Amino acid sequence: MKKSTIIAEAGVNHNGDINMAKELIKSASIAGADYVKFQSFKVNSLVTRNAEQAKYQKENTKKIESQYSMLKRLELTKENHYELIEECKKNNIGFLTSAFDIEGIEFIKSLNVDFLKIPSGEITNLPYLKLAATFSKPIIISTGMANLSEIDNAIRVLIDNGKNKNEITILHCVTEYPAPKNLINLNFIKTLKKCFGTSVGYSDHTLGIEIAIASIALGAEILEKHITLDKSLEGPDHKASLDPHEFSQMVLNIRTVEDSLGSGIKQITPIETKNAAVARKSIVAKRKILKGELFTIDNITVKRPGTGISPMSFYEILGNKSKNNFEEDDLIVN
Repeated sequence: MKKSTIIAEAGVNHNGDINMAKELIKSASIAGADYVKFQSFKVNSLVTRNAEQAKYQKENTKKIESQYSMLKRLELTKENHYELIEECKKNNIGFLTSAFDIEGIEFIKSLNVDFLKIPSGEITNLPYLKLAATFSKPIIISTGMANLSEIDNAIRVLIDNGKNKNEITILHCVTEYPAPKNLINLNFIKTLKKCFGTSVGYSDHTLGIEIAIASIALGAEILEKHITLDKSLEGPDHKASLDPHEFSQMVLNIRTVEDSLGSGIKQITPIETKNAAVARKSIVAKRKILKGELFTIDNITVKRPGTGISPMSFYEILGNKSKNNFEEDDLIVN
């Protein structure tokens, strides 16, 4: 089976500190992620100065301030991006970033990344989507807060403006930090695949690793999960992230699940063939049987091992004459 692509979402968990961002890259690489992803935005283009924080942001930061003030501290410069790309190369992990405005898309085009990631908040941003469709590399689009009609509209915009279906991966997502597990609706992954015929994936904001692992079994080809150096750090997303050890455990479990999924074709494995002789049954003598005696339900039965005549032939054996003498528990060979 093809391995899923695992993206460690560093996001803004660097807290505006380039050295912390580099540590996140190292941790994501050691944990086994394929990519580490940041966020590219200019606060002046992203949010008005008076826009309120989301409820989860207020709760997680323990600060009451505008989105503008919060995000201004978390903004990466262009020079920061170049440094982080070099750090990714040193640590043998791919670099990705999300664009949150037109300027961000144009900048990411210049970085020669493998994918353009469209965050959930931009799925209804028509000018943004039209420009994103001109990106020469594949696109990943998250669908948090969107209904099926809005997702359909966004995919149509991408396709109508130049993208092929095979260049698009749609990520199921529930936008809350942390997201309640009982509201995740993982089966929507299968719905996306059926409705759009694209690659599908999952962006996970739940606590822990089990929901992320389950998404792989349901067909997620790309998994995105937040990583932090320390969940107790100040910032909007740390509490809904995995620390490096947890992220590593998630990756190991995902790779184990992938190895177990197989082809979907039922084949008897060599070890099963060996065990079948022990676990299955054969037709045996229920009591002493003399040569020439008829086989009846009173003198034959079914017991382990499975090295003799299969019980599937039980009724064919009944009424036949025994060609040999048998002691109790002897395998019937006739």
